[in-house]
This record gives sequence, structure tokens and C-alpha cells, in this order.
Amino acid sequence: MDQSLQPLRLNKFLAERLGVSRREADELIAAGKILVDDKPAILGARIDKSSKVCYNKKIIPFQTDFLYIAMNKPVGYVCSRRAQGNAPTLYKLLPKEYQKLKTVGRLDKDSSGLILLTNDGDFAFQMTHPKFHKEKIYEVELNKPLGPLHQQMISDFGVMLEDGPSKFTVIHEDNKYTVILSEGRNRQIRRTFAALGYRVTKLHRTQFGKYQLSGLQPGKCAIIKP
Repeated sequence: MDQSLQPLRLNKFLAERLGVSRREADELIAAGKILVDDKPAILGARIDKSSKVCYNKKIIPFQTDFLYIAMNKPVGYVCSRRAQGNAPTLYKLLPKEYQKLKTVGRLDKDSSGLILLTNDGDFAFQMTHPKFHKEKIYEVELNKPLGPLHQQMISDFGVMLEDGPSKFTVIHEDNKYTVILSEGRNRQIRRTFAALGYRVTKLHRTQFGKYQLSGLQPGKCAIIKP
């Protein structure tokens, strides 16, 4: 059966087309900002190929081509669309045809490595929401050796930060550290080490869920499959 003829939940449709979470899609519906066939949409509504869905007076096409990109973000670039101070945006490095994609989570200006971009809001939600436990792996260097007790504290018990306990796996090999975590809190790795008196001098993400850098050069991007 043609999948386009099967009813689709409106909030899922909006999440995929607008690049928002399903919760945010429900908020748009509840606020009366979504019209279906020229009438205000209702929560829990379903649509199909024949439905006319409008947001901000513009029709949202039922069919769209999703795109998924992996990029090796260099140090010094921010993940927002606008430059911050002297820090340029990573969108300056992207080809024109990828400019409308949104980042899946973020890496701060001083961090490098794997960042994903897409126009599929549902994919972004599943990659970033804590309930899906997507592992992220980082190469980390510190300003001084990490004490064994501190390593055990982070891995086994966690470190209390202002926004709650932070716990992740730390593996020490050849004077470098590998960090594995499934959360995505703002600057979590840097803040965790700082709470114990360490400064992160390098933070490089090598893996996000099933996706890896796989030799991708800094500043370059490649199409991936969801």
C-alpha cells in the first residue's frame, strides 16, 4: 500500500517538516498556529496526502526529501546560524544546498569533531532526547593527569553540578582520555572536569550513536543514511 495514503499524526508530520520536537509541534497546534484544510488543527489530529497544512500562512508540503549530513567541525566555529563575536558559524563551511539544515545538538566553539545536520525533526529528536540514550564518544585532553580517584568518582559515582549529577565513563590510554556519555547537557564534560580542578584542553567528538567521523577531514561534510 502507498505509504502516502496512510494517515499520519500531525505532530509527527510537523516535527519532520519544521525541525522541531513533537512536544514543540503540539505547542504550535495548541496555540492555534497550525491550520488543516483552513481550520485550526486539534491535538491528536491525523492527516494524509489530501490534507492542506499551513503554518505562518504557508502550505507545508506533504512530501519532502530528507537529508542527513555528518560534518567534522573544526575548533573556533559555533553551531548557531549567527556568528558569535569573532567566532564564525559552521554554516560558512557548508555548501549552499545544505544551508537550511539544522544541527542535531551542538558542539561548543572550542570543541571539534562529529556534528550531524538534517531537515528531519523526528530524527533529530530521536538522536538528542535523553530517553533514547544515544552514546557519544569524545577524545579528551586535560591540563594535567587525571587522578585515579577522580576518574573513579566520575565513572562510578558522578560529580554534582549546578544542574544535577554528572556521570560518564572515562577510559585512560596513552596519556589521553576517552569519554563515553549518553547525556547532552551544555558543556557537561568541561564543567565536570572543572568541578574537580581540571581544564579540558581538547575535546573532539568521534562518534554519535552509530555515526562515526570515519576519516572525514576538518571542515568537510558527507551525506549519511539514517
